[in-house]
Amino acid sequence: MVDEERNGLEIASAALGQPESAGEIPFYTGIESHSPVNESKRRWGLMLKIGEQTGPTSALNICSLDHSLPKHFLIPLHRNHLSDEDKDFLRRKGVFTLPGKSACDSMIEAYLVHVHPILPVIEADVLVNQHQAGQLQSYNLLLLWSLFFVAVNCLYNNGNERNKVVLLQSSLLMGFWHSDKDEHVQPWYWSGIAISLGQILGLHRDPGVANHDLSITDRQRSLWCRLWWSCFFRDRWLGLTLGRPLRINLDDCDIRMPRAGDLLFDTLKSDGSTIASYLPSDINRLAEYWVMLIELTCLLGNTLTLNRRPAGHKASLDEVEGLERRLLQSGLPDQYEVGLTRVARFYSHHVHLHYQAIVLTFYRRWETEAPDGLTPTAKDDWQHRIRLRTDAAASRTNEILDMLVQEKLLGFAGPMTPPLLVPAMQAHLLRCKFGDSISKRIRLNKLEMCMLVLEEFQKTYTVASIYRGIFTKAIQQIFPGYSVPTIGISPAATVIPAPAVDSYTPGVILKRGDLGANHSTNDQSDEFGVTVATEPDLANFVMDEASIFDLWQTWNQI
Repeated sequence: MVDEERNGLEIASAALGQPESAGEIPFYTGIESHSPVNESKRRWGLMLKIGEQTGPTSALNICSLDHSLPKHFLIPLHRNHLSDEDKDFLRRKGVFTLPGKSACDSMIEAYLVHVHPILPVIEADVLVNQHQAGQLQSYNLLLLWSLFFVAVNCLYNNGNERNKVVLLQSSLLMGFWHSDKDEHVQPWYWSGIAISLGQILGLHRDPGVANHDLSITDRQRSLWCRLWWSCFFRDRWLGLTLGRPLRINLDDCDIRMPRAGDLLFDTLKSDGSTIASYLPSDINRLAEYWVMLIELTCLLGNTLTLNRRPAGHKASLDEVEGLERRLLQSGLPDQYEVGLTRVARFYSHHVHLHYQAIVLTFYRRWETEAPDGLTPTAKDDWQHRIRLRTDAAASRTNEILDMLVQEKLLGFAGPMTPPLLVPAMQAHLLRCKFGDSISKRIRLNKLEMCMLVLEEFQKTYTVASIYRGIFTKAIQQIFPGYSVPTIGISPAATVIPAPAVDSYTPGVILKRGDLGANHSTNDQSDEFGVTVATEPDLANFVMDEASIFDLWQTWNQI
C-alpha cells in the first residue's frame, strides 16, 4: 500500500472515531455538521444534507446516516528524518547551536513580556518548563528560532517541519517583525501563510460540542482559538497599515470569540506552580486587554469593509451611525488604574492607541463624503460633527503618547506601534493645510510631537524611520524650508526658514536622498510670519486615507 493511500485510511478511521493510533495534529474536513432528525425524516433529510456537503471525507456520511461526522479530529503526525546532508547544512548555519543559558533567559523573558501579551501563539509553559529543565534543545527548534528571530528563514525552508500548527506559529512570529531586506519576508507574506495554514487546519471553525468525547482537549481548543484570532488580528491591522485587502471573511467563521482564560491556560506548570518569574505579574490583566484588542479589531474590520466599498455601493447613513455607536460603546482599559506594573500600564495605553487609530480611520472617510440617506440640509452640520470627532481622536492620540513619554514606557513599544500614530498624524497634517493661522501652528506642534516619538521608535524599528521621512517631506510641502525637530531640539524653538529652490516634481515617488530637500512652490506668509505653501501635492498624497500605506511596498525596496 502506498503512503498516500495509507494516509487516506488513517484520515477515514479518525473521522469515523476508529483511529489506528493516537492523533497529534488537527484535520479539518470542510463538511458541515447537521443536527439529528426524527426517524421518519432521517433517511431523506440526511441524503439531502449529503448532497450539500463537500470535502475529502464527505463520502463517509453515506455510511453514517444515523449521526453526523465531526468537522475536526486529530490524525497521526508522520515525521520525516533529515538526511545527513541537510543536517550538515543546518549545523553549518548554526541552527543546532543555541545561545548560553543567560542569553536564552533574557530572550525568553523578553519574548514573554514584549510579544506574548499581544501575539500569544505559543504555549508558554512548555517553553519555560523545558528551558528550566535544561532541555531547550528538545524544544521545537523552528519555534525557538522564531522566538529569537535568528537563522529562522533557513530552518523554515530546510528544517523538514511537517506539523502545520508549528508552521503556523512560526509564520506568525516571523511576520511580527518588519524587515527591510527582502520583500518575501515581509509581514504580509508571513501572515498570508499563517492564515492559509489556519484555514487548512479549520481553526476558523468551532470544533463543536460533539467533539468533546474525542481526544481534542480543552488546552488544544484554547490554543487553536488563540492562533486563529492572532491571525485575524494581524490580517486586519496589516490591511490598514499596508492598504491591502482583508484575507479573512468572518462570514466563513464560527469559532467563538476569545476569552481571557485562553491566554492563561499555559501560565501554570504541571505541579500547580506558575511560571511567574518569566511573565508579568499582572498577566491576568494583560489577558483582559488582549480580549479587548481582539474585539476592537473586529470593529476595525467592519470599518475597513464599510470604507472600502466600491463605487456605486456607498454606505447608508444608518450603517455609518450604527457602526459609530458600536465604536463609542467599546470596552477600554482604565488608564488611571492604580497598582499596575509598568508593563500593564503600557499595554493599557496601547489598547487606547489602537482604539483611536480605528476611530480616526472611521471618521476620516466621512469628513469629505456623505453617506446615502443624509439630506443636503443636514450634510454640513453632520460633517462638522465628524470633523470635531476626528480632531478629538487625533488630539487624544497625542495625550496617550504624552502619557507614554512621561511614564517612560516607550521602550515597551513593538513593531506594530509606530503605524498607530499615522492616522493622527494625517489628521494633524490636514489641519496644517486647511486651518486658520493659529490652528496651523497648534497642529504643527502636535505633529512635531508625533515626529519626536517616531524618532525614539526608529532606534529600534525601521518602519518608524520610513514614516518619519515621508511626513518630513509632506510637511515641507506645506511649510517650505521646514526643518524637522529632533530630540535635541525643542519643537517650540523650531524655526521655519524661507523656501529654497528644489527640483521636486509633484506626483513622483520619493527617493531616500530627497528626504532632506526643500521645495519651490507658490508660497504665502500668514499673520504669524509662517510660510505656507499653496501647492502641497505630496501633502495631498500623504493625507489620503490609504496612500501612505501604499508607499510601503516601494519603501521596502530601499
